[in-house]
Amino acid sequence: MGALRRVLHPRTLAAICAAAAAVVGVAACEPSTGGLSSVAVAVTTDKTATSTLERIGFKVRWLSCTANIDGGQAPATASASPSRPSVATVDCHGETESGQDITLKGKVTDERSGTCVRGRLVAKVGGKVVFEASVLGNCGAAPSSTPPTRPPGGPARPTVTVTVTVTETADAPAK
Repeated sequence: MGALRRVLHPRTLAAICAAAAAVVGVAACEPSTGGLSSVAVAVTTDKTATSTLERIGFKVRWLSCTANIDGGQAPATASASPSRPSVATVDCHGETESGQDITLKGKVTDERSGTCVRGRLVAKVGGKVVFEASVLGNCGAAPSSTPPTRPPGGPARPTVTVTVTVTETADAPAK
């Protein structure tokens, strides 16, 4: 534990914890939209797009994705059809190790437990299309270690956050 304390400045550690809490809070409070979660879609698209770009020969320095479900609006009434499929609009931006801009845009209609997304996605590196995909990732793979934000077919539920507090006291100087 002492090594971790020396590596991470208390403010850096606090910022990391605050960011993680914000992501968990958004995922826990997101309204149910027929099974898609904007957080899950963004994270899974980021992960699978990065791996696809690297597999086809681009070294990704960074990639960041956002997603909005159905244009960012919840159904207008409680009687809206629950069978209406949700669509997430995905927008990713990043950079390769060589400094080229990366963009990935499209629509996602299905996200599978952190392992794949389905929809219509187009990736560009340096302004040139490098792939168009209807599936990114392995939809037959076991779910990733990231727990889903809601049970299949169920309402949104909060995720459990575990906090460990360590109190350390300095020895009093000898008299």
